[in-house]
Amino acid sequence: MGLVKVESSEGITTITMTRADKRNALSQALCDGLYDAYRGFEAGDDKVAILQADGPAFCVGADLKDPPSAMWKAVPHVSHALTKPVICATQGWVIGGAICMVMTCDLMVSADTTKFMYPEAKVGVFGGLMPGIVSRMPHKVAMELLLLGEEISVKRAYDVGFVNKVVPLGEERAEARRMARIIADSAPLVIRTLRDFANQTLPRGPAEIFVPERYKLEQIANSEDRKEGAAAFREKRTAKFKGR
Repeated sequence: MGLVKVESSEGITTITMTRADKRNALSQALCDGLYDAYRGFEAGDDKVAILQADGPAFCVGADLKDPPSAMWKAVPHVSHALTKPVICATQGWVIGGAICMVMTCDLMVSADTTKFMYPEAKVGVFGGLMPGIVSRMPHKVAMELLLLGEEISVKRAYDVGFVNKVVPLGEERAEARRMARIIADSAPLVIRTLRDFANQTLPRGPAEIFVPERYKLEQIANSEDRKEGAAAFREKRTAKFKGR
């Protein structure tokens, strides 16, 4: 199972971070596990996914003792070009890079214990994705989160439209599944097109645009085809490409 548990039932994929002992801090292993889960969801037949986490905290951001080299892999719709909705269910702390994860989800259900904080300026780190928050909540509130690094309560996040629904702790997963059930029972082509058209009107931060494109170039640079092309050139033969 690793650090991410993936379950599929009745058209819904549930992706659960299971690093509760570390408050689901993002190591590279956890980021890689989430990336694989998103990729599997997109390739499968399920219509919607739920992103959730075990333990009292949803995620406290990057693991400073084991920092990820590619944290963007943990971020839905950035790490992989998903065409289907993702709903997140949060509880406890949502810190740093974890806010990037929830801000790119399509819907968010939060337990009443949820708290948001982005303290990166205070610890001297910055991964690039977070400025996209400005298109997900009012500008001044977003800048308060970015520049001051102070806690924002779930009530305030709900009031400014960042959270769809606040429920008592322990009910967030059931409510997220209720929403997912509605989407799974709806017309898939309409859901995908609604989401696609809506996202085309949503401004994205520079890193949200750049990171996926850079990864495509890295895939080419590290591909078997690149090695085969170079070998064929040296050996003066026709290359046999495999698309991987």
